[in-house]
Amino acid sequence: MLAQPATKYRAFQGLPLTDRQWPSNTLTAAPLWMSSDLRDGNQSLFEPMNGERKMRMFRTLCEVGFKQIEVAFPSASQTEFDFVRGLIEGGHIPDDVTIEVLTQSREHLIRRTMESLKGARCAIVHFYNATAPVFREVVFGMQKAEIVEMALQSVRLIKQLAAEQPETAFTLEYSPEVFSSTEPEFALEICNAVTAEWGATPTNKVILNLPATVEGSTPNVYADQIEWMHRNLARRDSIILSLHPHNDRGTAVAAAELGLLAGADRVEGCLFGNGERTGNVDIVTLALNLYTQGVAPGLDFSDINAVARTVEYCNQLPIHPRHPYVGDLVFTAFSGSHQDAIKKGLAAQKPDAVWNVPYMPIDPADLGRSYDSVIRVNSQSGKGGVAYLMEVDYGVVMPRRLQVEFSGEVQAYTDAHGGEMTAQAIWKLFGATYLHAADASLHYVGHRLFEAPAQGKQPVQGIELQLEVAGQTLRLKGQGNGPIDAAVHALQGAGVQVQVRSFEERSTKASQHAGDAQACAFLELAAQGNERFGVGLDSNIVTASLQALISGVNRLGLQLGVKRAEAEEAAA
Repeated sequence: MLAQPATKYRAFQGLPLTDRQWPSNTLTAAPLWMSSDLRDGNQSLFEPMNGERKMRMFRTLCEVGFKQIEVAFPSASQTEFDFVRGLIEGGHIPDDVTIEVLTQSREHLIRRTMESLKGARCAIVHFYNATAPVFREVVFGMQKAEIVEMALQSVRLIKQLAAEQPETAFTLEYSPEVFSSTEPEFALEICNAVTAEWGATPTNKVILNLPATVEGSTPNVYADQIEWMHRNLARRDSIILSLHPHNDRGTAVAAAELGLLAGADRVEGCLFGNGERTGNVDIVTLALNLYTQGVAPGLDFSDINAVARTVEYCNQLPIHPRHPYVGDLVFTAFSGSHQDAIKKGLAAQKPDAVWNVPYMPIDPADLGRSYDSVIRVNSQSGKGGVAYLMEVDYGVVMPRRLQVEFSGEVQAYTDAHGGEMTAQAIWKLFGATYLHAADASLHYVGHRLFEAPAQGKQPVQGIELQLEVAGQTLRLKGQGNGPIDAAVHALQGAGVQVQVRSFEERSTKASQHAGDAQACAFLELAAQGNERFGVGLDSNIVTASLQALISGVNRLGLQLGVKRAEAEEAAA
């Protein structure tokens, strides 16, 4: 009965931190990043990565710009151990990258872990033991003093084994597991004991990693815990304060951001948030959140699709289509009002101006994403989306009233057929509606312009218009102040009473689908109380204009009022 109060659960009580500073702070620099994709992420997979996948992931992490990468839990299996040895012996670790390995606070596991690192230039040895009450009391049956001594014994052993491998520069990292559920005073006690035992100095810093191993409270509570530790830790100048949020409540990204505001220096997580249960914190989202605030993240996601495809291949897990920044649909708008706003925003955006496009917090081009998928059309879409796709994919910039008219055609089509319309399908419908309608009664064949006797000082344009009606070619003549006006008079002489309300001619933009640029003419016609657009497309603007005129006449459903013989006689 979820509708009733959940009396079986206890609300987590936060710290009474009344003078907290983090709400007033601003992030102005990126943290140190540590990728746990090859360890925490890997151990959470249905089928852990094989050697080829792990190596591909490692190289991608290096290319993205990670300088610290947790590569394995080498004491867990021979496969994990061999991967670490392969990285070191194969010379695969860039000079500016430090590998990290994880071990529990158990002697034989620590020895095996240190053995895996022989010959490494530098390495982070990350050890942990659980400190939260439920683990002390239920899992281990140990007192606080015993938990502290377990950690200190591990520090001594790692220090001893590190001295036996002088060719490697070792950094110690310690995690009080389930820190976020540990009493703050005890977490402080054990962390201070570890840094003292190691002999932490400003030139030999210890990484203290404070994990929300199980996310049990709102992000502000985690931030309070981090700030309290930041303010009370001994030897703070000799510590790199690190965060490792999990996502059990779905707020890991927020917890990490607030934890950084609270004084943390470093974040551990996975690309796109893979990890135990609901996942580790999503480093891509964190980094790009910083980027959208004008902070250089220090990680290169300028080809986000390539990174995503690698992660999907290595993890054999799909990335959700609505995943922030990288999902296949995050730069896609189906809603008509969204499409209209985005189209206008993109048109107004100047290349050197601050990014300011509605509904788009980041420029897709910065991530190597194209604008092709920004706007998609289905039954929820409006004129903005249709107009955008016509312009981007086919170079046709429609007048606004034509956008309204044609979007009605698209709406009718999607209502009848359902699903999404691609740009190609929209172009096909546009052609069938305006350029070569199957039910058209009149078809443009050709024309001949000639000079007619001037009327006063006003020059007069003459035209002979050739049309096909029911398989027969008709010739109509007319005169006017230009080719379109002359053609309108020619049609009026044949019984087609039509008025031109507006005329626009534009050069289409060359595009990958439409090819070279052409002249495009748009005529808005009126007859018998109705208004319709006609469209013509040709390399010659006069031809395109005459095609648009005939297109509009057909759209209005007008018929010639003369027979062939009469038309031929009138044209003679």
